[in-house]
Amino acid sequence: MNFKIAFSDIDGTLLNADREPSPALIAEVGRLSEHGVPFILISSRPPLAMTWIQDMLGVTGQPLVAYNGGLVIVDGKPIHSCAIPVDIVRHVEVLNRQLELSVQLYHADEWYVESMDHYARREEHNTRVSPVVKTNDAVIVDWAKRGLRAHKVMVMGEAAGIDQLVTVLEAEYGEELHLYRSKDDYLEIANKAVSKLTGIRQVLAAQYPHLTERDCLAFGDNYNDVEMLAGVGAGVAVANARAEVLAVAGETTAAAKEDGVAKWLAGNF
Repeated sequence: MNFKIAFSDIDGTLLNADREPSPALIAEVGRLSEHGVPFILISSRPPLAMTWIQDMLGVTGQPLVAYNGGLVIVDGKPIHSCAIPVDIVRHVEVLNRQLELSVQLYHADEWYVESMDHYARREEHNTRVSPVVKTNDAVIVDWAKRGLRAHKVMVMGEAAGIDQLVTVLEAEYGEELHLYRSKDDYLEIANKAVSKLTGIRQVLAAQYPHLTERDCLAFGDNYNDVEMLAGVGAGVAVANARAEVLAVAGETTAAAKEDGVAKWLAGNF
């Protein structure tokens, strides 16, 4: 397979049952590095939840595409940031006063939760990063003073409540927001101007201007990977991917927990 740079989603795609890179994956990424092929993480996670994975893979210092393309980091510095205006974040909080869902707010490496509930503890366990406990109202006031926006708003809770929230947000902000329903009880909200494919384009323009999307390999499993896998030269879905992802991927490999990414690299590079 003729590719010159690789991008991979993390959750549901790259990590094993212990939610970390397997020895086989570490070896394969090392082999890519020996041949000068960058291996770049691209995820809805914040940067701090990605850098420890880079360290394990031996690709510390490579670019990072965080928040589904909302924040792109090259040489340790943000080169692109596209986020949700604080007024929309405030409206989400107002709507949630009736729904009582778990709303978590993210900007760069700032992560806020209103309490260490079941969802916050699960995210902390999965990402190995700890949030700051603070009311959303207080975060919104602080961000407004500092001129900050939300790179991601994560909403978790009963599916019926999320259904109601999605209906309102689609009607009012359908042209401004991406609403990723990664699970029935998980909703990720991002600026509609970004995607993982736009993140890839930012990385290429800043660091690899001699490459195009056709030179890229990408791995993914969920709805927010569809545009990326369809837009690169080689889009590979893991076997546990959503049907919509499998439909656009050029190839399929084994499931994430069966070391699908490592197996594909071993057989194709």
